[in-house]
Parts: sequence; structure tokens; C-alpha cells
Amino acid sequence: MTAYAPLLAAVLGLFIGSFLNVCIHRIPRDESIVFPSSKCPKCGTKIKPWDNIPVLSYLLLLGRCRGCGEKISVRYPVVELLSGLLAVTMLYRFGLTPAALIYYLWSCLLLVITFIDIDHQIIPDSLSIGGAVVGLALVWWLPVTYVDALIGLAVGGGLLIAVIYGYYFLTGKQGMGGGDVKLLAMIGVFTGWQGVLFTIFMGSLAGTLVGIPWALLQRKNMQAAIPFGPFLALGAFLYVLWGEFIVGWYFGILS
Repeated sequence: MTAYAPLLAAVLGLFIGSFLNVCIHRIPRDESIVFPSSKCPKCGTKIKPWDNIPVLSYLLLLGRCRGCGEKISVRYPVVELLSGLLAVTMLYRFGLTPAALIYYLWSCLLLVITFIDIDHQIIPDSLSIGGAVVGLALVWWLPVTYVDALIGLAVGGGLLIAVIYGYYFLTGKQGMGGGDVKLLAMIGVFTGWQGVLFTIFMGSLAGTLVGIPWALLQRKNMQAAIPFGPFLALGAFLYVLWGEFIVGWYFGILS
């Protein structure tokens, strides 16, 4: 790997992050992610290319639309920065390999799903099911066998279905939604069944650590609806990067 590879990956990641912002905004609204070009949601002014440079344009414009002065959400540069960071991280994890590119694009998919779920409490089937289908076509270039990918697909969907029906049987209430089931099934394709188990454990742990303080701060009860997709995405991402190390460390402590 050349010395310039991380810098190039970061720059490309920033620009891809700009496109991810478009996906996050438009997909839940069933709008095209290609046409029309980006515009201010307040005044409708088309965003010029020089005002659409990742992060830099946000800083130069002081976080406001050039046309009407409407405040631009800080989420836009945050998503761009996260995309750039993901690109560099996957490059260091997998080197200059097809797996690095595939897992980076997969991480971008999880990033889009995360923010859509936070905003709308939905996970579009086009992202979860579509991601699973594409993933099955790309398994050849991943450190996952086809058998593990198919088992991961089945276990990912089956486990959450069992949890959903078990929770409903015990409480008479709907817990997680079907979108979480499809998301975990998609994650299973890219991580295998081992990754599914890790994702559920870490996702549940992170959800508990974040959910309880959030409910207390919002003065809501413990049954307040909190999107679970972001925590599943976090667990899956951690597994791809450091799953084997974390599992070995955990069982080392137990032993």
C-alpha cells in the first residue's frame, strides 16, 4: 500500500459521504437519488458545485444556505467525515483488496440505514433485502464462505423473528419491527452466523447502555420506542473490524 492510499481513500470517502446524505434524505421519501440536483429544502435554490464540497463548503458557509441563510444540519459534514473515516479504516483493515472496497460500501449502506432509522424508524427493504442479494453475489471476494453466508442469512432473520414472537407472547406487545429482521439477515450474509451472534450481543449491549439514559433524560418509560437498527449496524461494524479479537479477549477473561 502506497503512502498516498489512505489520503486518497479519505478524499473519496468524503465525496461519497456527500452522496450518502442525498440517499438519507431522499430514499424514505421515495425520491430519485440521481435527479434533480441537490437544492436547499427551505428556499429551493440549487446548490452550486463549489458549495457542495464535503465539509469545506459547510465551514466556509458557516453552516448556512448561501441563498436564504437557513441553517444546514451539522449531520451533513458528520456523515461525510464518517464516510471518509470508514474508507480509511477498511483500507487499513483489509489492505488494497476487493474485500476492503466491498466492506466499505457495506459500511456506507449501514450508515445510510442508521440515519434513516433514527429519523423515520424504518429500514427500507430496498436497502436491507437489496444489500443481502448483492452481498450473496460478492461473497467470493470476502473472508466468508457461501455456506456461512447462507447460514448467516437464515440465522440473522430467524433469531430476531423468534425474539419478536417471544416478546409478543410474553407481553402482548410488538417489540422490534420487521425491518430489523431483514437488516440482521443482510448482516449475516457479510459476516456469517458468527457475526450475527456477535452483532446481536453487541447491539443489545449498546442499545441498553444508550437507551436507558436516553429514556431517563427524555422522561419516558423503559418501553419508549428506540430504533434498534443503528445498534445492529454498530455491532456488525465492530465484528468486521475487531470481532475475533473481542471474542478472544472476552473468553480469555472468562477462563
